[in-house]
Amino acid sequence: MKKILISAFGLVLLGSCAKDFSNKDPKAPSIVPSYTLFSNAEKALSDQLASSNVNSGIFRLVVQHWQECTYTDESNYDLGTRNIPQNWWATYYLTVLQDAQASKNLIPTDVLDAGIQKNQLATADILQVYAYYILVATYGNIPYTQALDINNPFPTYDDAATVYADLLSRLNADISALDPGVEAFGSADLLYGGDVSAWIKFANSLKLKMGMLLADSDPATAKSTVESAVAAGVLESNDDNALFHYTTSTPNVNPVWTDLVQSGRKDFVACATLVNALKGLNDPRLNDYFTTDANGDYSGGDPGASSNYATFSKPAEALTAADFPYDVLDYAEVEFLLAEAVERGMNVGGTAESHYNAAITASMEFWGGSASDASAYLAQTSVKYSTAAGDWKEKIGMQKWIALYNRGFDAWTEQRRLDYPELEAPETALSDYPIRYTYPTNEQNLNGPNWKAASAAIGGDEVTTKLFWDKF
Repeated sequence: MKKILISAFGLVLLGSCAKDFSNKDPKAPSIVPSYTLFSNAEKALSDQLASSNVNSGIFRLVVQHWQECTYTDESNYDLGTRNIPQNWWATYYLTVLQDAQASKNLIPTDVLDAGIQKNQLATADILQVYAYYILVATYGNIPYTQALDINNPFPTYDDAATVYADLLSRLNADISALDPGVEAFGSADLLYGGDVSAWIKFANSLKLKMGMLLADSDPATAKSTVESAVAAGVLESNDDNALFHYTTSTPNVNPVWTDLVQSGRKDFVACATLVNALKGLNDPRLNDYFTTDANGDYSGGDPGASSNYATFSKPAEALTAADFPYDVLDYAEVEFLLAEAVERGMNVGGTAESHYNAAITASMEFWGGSASDASAYLAQTSVKYSTAAGDWKEKIGMQKWIALYNRGFDAWTEQRRLDYPELEAPETALSDYPIRYTYPTNEQNLNGPNWKAASAAIGGDEVTTKLFWDKF
């Protein structure tokens, strides 16, 4: 894994101690440098995606990678009791997007060099595009054009497809604006340490990812978006992965460590769906993903059912370490997308099989395996691209679901998009398998007319309402 020194972590919470801002309350500064706001936006994005807190981060449960032990509400798709959609929504709007926007507002004043200023503005905007992409893929229509206007507490909702088109336009402009010969945020950039060339690859890979989301709803736009992203240069190895490196010192620690280790809670075990799939495929990542169970084997709890913590396998100790990094976007995902692009007739080079093999190899190496482990795994009839069960969607969908372990939101999005593996709702579930989050309760109560209009526009504010890109 690529190591980035996080020297700006101390700036995330309180701003720089090296400058005197003449605040009456030094613990609540009225002015902060633009780069600290960017750092905090990056951290908030990673923290939210990495979190296993059941108040918002339940995607590992939904995609049946983990299972709850005593309290099984979230495994059974109870989104309302803890107001999960509101908590997910609020982090992106109130922290990621607002901090990135505040950073953009301050950069023209804080940064005198025109080239650095341009790179910083583009990088901060890429972070906003990613956050909006997550919101659109979660809810559908969302506040966008009026979303960050502090003087408008009741924003209207924009059409999701229209928002998405604008996000792609912004991303293209950002990519064009980035100049690798000029500095950006330096050590305040907690993903790439100010490496502008890395951000160009990241932005193109995000463009590839976003383009593929449109593959069933708008094939022409998907094709042109994907092909242009690949031509410009996407992630090429695990060294390019967008890893947010946590530390062993609070509060800058892996959120999973906070949720499971620091809290002393015993809330989660492996889910039988994933464990059985890994065992059936002789997947060497099994012991990278989970601990052994009470019998020295590997086993998981059934989806939606109470599961004895002492009996079943648990998330691996490496994953729950305080300094385990979060994988915001990686090379394995890029290669899976390229395998799919080939199958869809897009001009991205290579074969579906070569990209599929590269994706699985990258995943195994990321988790500590070797190329020989991957070769042996790929040689199996049940895994080999030409002989594995199902059509290309099933082959890629199954292996991508496995590789996206610990990246619950992305695993959920890809499962909804490819429809593989086929995950059945627990018998005790409150609804069918959720393919979107409902809108937050606060929106219903405080922004009622606009919420009603948005709900009607997408076909109803239900977890089973298909979003514009989800055609099958």
